[in-house]
Amino acid sequence: MSSYELLPGAPDSPVLLHVPHSARAIPEDVRGGIVLDDAALERELDHITDAHTAELAEQAAALADVTPWRFVNRLSRLVVDPERFPDEREEMAAVGMGAVYTRTTHRAELRPADTDPEPLLARYFRPYARAMTEAVADRLAATGRAVVIDVHSYPTEPLPYELHGTGPRPPVCLGTDAFHTPEGLMEAARKAFAAVGETGLDSPFAGTYVPLEFYGRDTRVTALMVEIRRDTYMVEPAGAAGPGLERPANALADVINAA
Repeated sequence: MSSYELLPGAPDSPVLLHVPHSARAIPEDVRGGIVLDDAALERELDHITDAHTAELAEQAAALADVTPWRFVNRLSRLVVDPERFPDEREEMAAVGMGAVYTRTTHRAELRPADTDPEPLLARYFRPYARAMTEAVADRLAATGRAVVIDVHSYPTEPLPYELHGTGPRPPVCLGTDAFHTPEGLMEAARKAFAAVGETGLDSPFAGTYVPLEFYGRDTRVTALMVEIRRDTYMVEPAGAAGPGLERPANALADVINAA
């Protein structure tokens, strides 16, 4: 099973929608290293998965004036989390949720604490990172710039693993980076997502994903994280997407057009 899929957009589009946490699939051999029983694992997937965000990105891409590219993780973040730092820079490692998780959203054991992360990093994390880096480089080569829009969702109520769960939890949270998020992109997103509800910045989740080769180095790569609160479009924790998905899809299309 491939761990990711790059879905082509228009040749002249600089926009790359990144969907890292929408899938639930776990290869059988990786499942063997997870200590949860099947029922507990399904509950954990309910909580940790950004349900329907791949569908959200697909709808937005279809609505955009110029079709963006999409890079979609096809495996659960319980395999590896491609957005974590794979080393001591990752603050979530403090709660056992670095690039390879050893704890659950409720801080229970997911894998033994002494699990060697290297096999999963080598098999899944690094190939994903290389492919995402190449996808951004291709947009730079084709258009002279790249706009990474990171598509996520988050629960209405904070989960125990959250390090910054006490702050505001608006219907839409925009994650920004001081180097890679220009004011114009942020304001375009705030205007577009006003149709969904109040839009906040960097709470409860902050920052945005940029491949490390470009991070803090290349101003041609701009980025924004979009976090949609799940109760705006689905029944939590793992219900079907309702008609509310149309509003964030239209808003995301507007951001793509403005990018």
